[in-house]
Order: sequence, then structure tokens, then C-alpha cells
Amino acid sequence: MATRDIYTTTFDEDVQTTTECPDCGGSVRTSTGETICEDCGLVLEDTHFDRGPDWNRYSEQGTAKRTGAPLTPTRHDRGLSTEIGRFQDGNGHSLSSRKRRQLNRLRREQSRARWQSKADRNLGYGLGEVRRLSSSLGFSESLRDQGCVLFRRAHSERLCIGRSLEAVAAASVYAACRCTGLGQSRTEIAARARCDLGQLTNAYNVMNVELELPAQPISVADRIPKLATELEVPERVRRQALELAQKATDAGITVGCQPSGVAAGCLYLAAERCGLCLSQREIADVAGVSPTTLRSRRDELLEM
Repeated sequence: MATRDIYTTTFDEDVQTTTECPDCGGSVRTSTGETICEDCGLVLEDTHFDRGPDWNRYSEQGTAKRTGAPLTPTRHDRGLSTEIGRFQDGNGHSLSSRKRRQLNRLRREQSRARWQSKADRNLGYGLGEVRRLSSSLGFSESLRDQGCVLFRRAHSERLCIGRSLEAVAAASVYAACRCTGLGQSRTEIAARARCDLGQLTNAYNVMNVELELPAQPISVADRIPKLATELEVPERVRRQALELAQKATDAGITVGCQPSGVAAGCLYLAAERCGLCLSQREIADVAGVSPTTLRSRRDELLEM
């Protein structure tokens, strides 16, 4: 018996068949891509149907139940672990008391066997801290995922040894902000983190050197919108402050200066020119600098 008689081919295999063209009567060639006439070039068919199995299951309400959740970097096992329910089964029916007690025992044993080693436990705790901090600061899911990836890299490079997991997690979030160009200061992140500013700075400096992060320099223009929003200044003050920041950057005044101080000076000078009454103490507190620094940056802008 020939192999062709017992072997069933599918659409994704290069099958060659020959028929007659209905237009010119020439030879027609059929392959995986399309069915064309070799003489006149007429395309008879260019789409093939996949008649293989469909792994999606659709309920009566139209909800697609797929094979599982996608992989995520925010979990130590990338989301592949099994979640045991509590009060309902897969069809939404209530569980009996006997079944709930059994699931409680299974859940307890699963929590005990969840961590393969102390390193996995530390990784899970650090990723949970990154998620908590990102949610507390109102960051997007993409930035949260970047922070988790950075923490995973730091953990694999053994940068967590000798440092608190909370500090490395906060440094990962700050590094994600720096890599994406988001104007978030270390002081704001340290205020929500479970570590102080010194620990965050030390962990970030180590990650920046060891992981060779593509961190972008902080510009003065990135600080002004956040300060203007918190101070609730008009749009004309915001625009003039951005113009002053651009002139200060072109003149080289921002070199060696704290961006928050220069942004506070630009915003204060723009408010004065627009006739808006804002105290130096109010702007300095929002920017996280001293009033002396604000006056120094303002004087430099006036001399410019």
C-alpha cells in the first residue's frame, strides 16, 4: 500500500495538486499558499481554512475560557501556580462544609510547598513589595512590570545580599521611572516605601552600575508639570515656566544643579511675572527644596 493512501495531509503541508484552469484551460497548481494558474496567472484560491481543533471553549453567555492566564513577571513563578478556590466551584455552585474543609487543608499544604527555597521566598516577597509600591504611587501596569523585571534581574545577580529586600524593591521602581523618563523623585518613592532614602539611594546606585541601566537624565521640564498641578497654577504660568526651563537648559544653568530646585525657581519667577501670589515656602515645600535654593535659582534665572 502506498504511503499516500494511509497518510492524511493537512492544510499546512506543502501539497501539490494539478487541475484545469476555468479561464484558459491551462495547468493549475495548488500549494499551501494559494491556487494559481501557471499559464495565465489567475488566482483561484488564496485562503485555506484550519480545520484543526479549537482550544477555546465558549459558554452560553459568550465568555471565552482559555487554557490559562498569560505569563506575568510580577509573580515569582510567573503566574503558573494553581489557585485553590474557597466558597464556589468552577461552575459557580456553593461548596459544602465538608468540601470547604478539604480545600482549606489543600490550601495550607499548597502554601507550605509553594516555595522551593529561601531564594524563591525572597523573590516572591520582593515582587510583592514592587507591586504594592507601584499601586500606592498609582503607576501603570507596564511600569509595574518593568520594576518587577528589574528586581528579578537584581535578585539573579545576587544584588540583594547585604541589602534589605524593601530597599531593592523601591530602587527597582525608581529605576523603572528613570528608564522610562518619568519624573518621579526618590523622596516621593521613599515616602511610600518601607525603607529610608539612604537605603534606596544605595540600592539604586548598585543596580545602576551592575545592571548597566539605560537611565535617562532628569530634566527640569519633567519636574514642572507635577509642581504646577500640585500648586494648582494657571496654564499661562505653566507655559512660561517651561519656556524659562528651556532657556535655562540652553544657557547651561541646570548643569550641576538639582532639577527640582531649578524647576521651583522657574515656576516662582513665572508666577511673579503673571501676577500670581505664591510664597517661596509653599513652592519649596512642594518641590522638596529649601527656600534658599529657590531664591538662588531665581537669581540665576534673572541674571540670564
